[in-house]
Formats: sequence, structure tokens, C-alpha cells
Amino acid sequence: MSNGGAGEFLIKPWEVRGEGREFEKISNDFARAAQGLEQGLTGLGTPWGGDEPGSGFGTEYTEAQGMLLAGLNGLADRLGKIGTGLHTMAESVDRADGEVSADLAKVDAGRPPVV
Repeated sequence: MSNGGAGEFLIKPWEVRGEGREFEKISNDFARAAQGLEQGLTGLGTPWGGDEPGSGFGTEYTEAQGMLLAGLNGLADRLGKIGTGLHTMAESVDRADGEVSADLAKVDAGRPPVV
């Protein structure tokens, strides 16, 4: 930034929307992968057995598996929310640009033509 802190930046809403769609796609892909992992782990059953060592392992494994899957699903949800936030940002930029353009048109309409 130069000019005493005044700067310029450009936001292209169509690009922001595109990135939002990418995050939503990644979120959906990630959620499907987490679901596939969960189904695969469930398909393994409980091969550790019901004796004392097997039961102890099973308890710890089941708890860790639940935490892992919850974390993966939470990450998929957060990625989707980033996409939603990017769409909201693009809409806000479009709305602000439209309002500023309308205000400038009103100001210009009140000025005499430049000769």
C-alpha cells in the first residue's frame, strides 16, 4: 500500500464463486472418502476376539475409530462451509458493486455534461 495507506485491490466474484465450488467439491469428495473408510472398517468386524487382551484392544480401537471418523466428517463439513462463505463473499461484492455503481450514476446524472 502506498499513498498514505490507500491501496487498491480487485475481487472478481466469478472467480470467488469458482473457488467456492471447488471447496464444495473437495468437501463432498472428502465426505465420500470418510464414508468409504467407515464402511471398510465396519466390514472388518471384530477380529481381535473376546478374550481379555482382545476386549481391551477392541475398546480402545472402537473409541479411536469413533474419534477419527468424527474428525474426518467434521473436516468435510468445515471445507463445505468455506465454500459457502466464498459464495456469500461473491454475492456481497456483487451487491456492493451494484450499489456503488447506482450511486455514482445518480451523482453523474445531476452534473452538467462536460464540454
